[in-house]
Amino acid sequence: MTKAVEANAPRSGNARALFGSHILLLILAIAFAPASAAAVSARDLAKGNPRLASLQIEIWPEFDRPAAALVILKGEIAAGVRLPAAVSLRIAATSGGPSAVAYSAASDGDLLNLKYDRKDSDDFIALKFDAPDRFFHIEFYDRLMTGTPGRSYTYVWKGDLAADRLKLLVQEPAAASGISVQPFLADSTVDPDGLRYRSAELGAFQAGKQLDVNVRYTKTDARTSAEILKPVVADASPQAIAGPSKMELAVWLVAVVAILVFGGIAASAWWYRRKSAPEADATDAGFCRKCGAPAASGDDFCTKCGAPLG
Repeated sequence: MTKAVEANAPRSGNARALFGSHILLLILAIAFAPASAAAVSARDLAKGNPRLASLQIEIWPEFDRPAAALVILKGEIAAGVRLPAAVSLRIAATSGGPSAVAYSAASDGDLLNLKYDRKDSDDFIALKFDAPDRFFHIEFYDRLMTGTPGRSYTYVWKGDLAADRLKLLVQEPAAASGISVQPFLADSTVDPDGLRYRSAELGAFQAGKQLDVNVRYTKTDARTSAEILKPVVADASPQAIAGPSKMELAVWLVAVVAILVFGGIAASAWWYRRKSAPEADATDAGFCRKCGAPAASGDDFCTKCGAPLG
C-alpha cells in the first residue's frame, strides 16, 4: 500500500499541475478573446472587400471646424469588379460618424448621397455600403487637440481595402508654421485661395497593410483656414434662370390683348366690307356675256362673236 501511495503521489501532483495550466490557459483565452476576435474581424473585412484601382486619402486640419481635422477618402473600384460592389471600411470612433457618404460615375462627377450601415465599437466605426458606380467618397471630422500652439494629428488607415495606387494629400492649415508630415510628402502646390497642399504617391497597398499619417505644426490663430482665407467654393447646384418682373409681365399682357383686339376689329371690318360689296358685273369682269371670250377695256363689241358688250 505504501508503495502504491508513493507511486500515485507524483501522478496526483502532475494532475494538479496540469489542471492549473488548463485554468491559466482558459483565463488567458478569455482575456485575449476580444483582441483575437477583432483581428479575425479585420482579416474578414479585408477579404470581403473589392480591390481598388486607386485610393486618395486627404487630411485637412482645422479647415472649417476648430479642433477638428477633415478626413476625405476617395476610392475608385477596380474595373474588373462587378457592380454594385459591397464595401466595408472603418473610420475613427472619435469622429462620431461620417459627415458624408456618396458615390459618383466619374472621379470629378457630381456626388450623390449613398445609404450605408454603421456599427460602432470602442476603437472605430465600421461603415458598410453598396457602391453602384466606380467612385465613392467619404468624409468625416476627427478630433484634433488645439489647447497649445504645438499641435499634432495622427490618422491611421487600417488597410481595409487593397489599392493598386494610394495617394496621400495633406492641406496645410492657414497661419500655421513648422509643418511636418510623416510619411514625407515631396510634392507641394498652392490653390487660388492660398491654401497649400502636400502630396505623394505611395504606390500599391495590400489589404491589411496599415498606414500611419502624422501631421505636426505650430499655430496660435484660433480661427480655421476657411475663416482666415475665406476660400471661394464653386456652387455646383443648377442655377435658376431669372424671369421677367411682374411689371414686365403686365406690359406684355396689355400689348398682347391690344394686338388681339385691334386685329379682331380689322378682320371684322374686312369681312363686313366683303359681304356688303355688290357682285361685279360680267362686263366689269372683262368677259363676253354670250360666248365668254375675254374683252379688253374700252371694247364695245366682242372680238370673237361680235355681240355687244354694253
